[in-house]
Order: sequence, then structure tokens, then C-alpha cells
Amino acid sequence: MEHQAKSIRPFIGAKDYEISRRFYKDLGFEESVISAGMSLFKTNNLGFYLQNAYVKDWIDNTMIFLEVDNVERYWNELIALNLQARYHGVKLTPIREYDWGRECFLHDPSGILWHFGEFYI
Repeated sequence: MEHQAKSIRPFIGAKDYEISRRFYKDLGFEESVISAGMSLFKTNNLGFYLQNAYVKDWIDNTMIFLEVDNVERYWNELIALNLQARYHGVKLTPIREYDWGRECFLHDPSGILWHFGEFYI
């Protein structure tokens, strides 16, 4: 198969769509509304679709890894946003070191687990 991929955009759900929209804008993503129940959130050329849909088992098992250039700086910026105080259910887990690299974690208001990390290789 020969193709030139340009992006990959996962679809994620939201327990409360309006709260999740605000959360992702506060996190620094730019929103493009597609319909009343779906938006594209982007940063640079990376993006994901947020849907006004909630299936607990789906949300509880959704994880997204976002590679960043400097996980320590990203962690400090996450802390400065004070998301845990502003959004119910948001959890932050500090940076962990692994053989392959480093990462920190963020649960969004719906429970989706984000990994923000950098690779050593």
C-alpha cells in the first residue's frame, strides 16, 4: 500500500460536551465546530474529534499519547493551568521515567487518559 498520510485524528467522547469543549480550549487546543455535536480540536497539525457522545466503557478505556518536545516544561504548564481546581474529575499524575522516555498523565473531565511524553530515542 502506497500513500502519504497527512494526519491521524481519533474520535473521543465527552460526558458533558460543553465542559469538555471548554477544557480542551483551556488546554490550548483550537476548536473548529463541525456540527452541534462534534468539534475538531487542533494544535499545529495534530488533532482529534470531540463528540457529544458518552459510553462509559469506551471513555474509561480511551488513552491518547501526545509526544511533546519537553515533558518537564509541559508538566509545569499543566500545573499552572490549575485544571484540577477548575474541572471536576480532572487528575494529574507527575512525570515518570522509563527506559524509553518520560511522561506525565492527565485525566480529562470525562475520564479520558492523556499521556504527554518525550522519547529518548
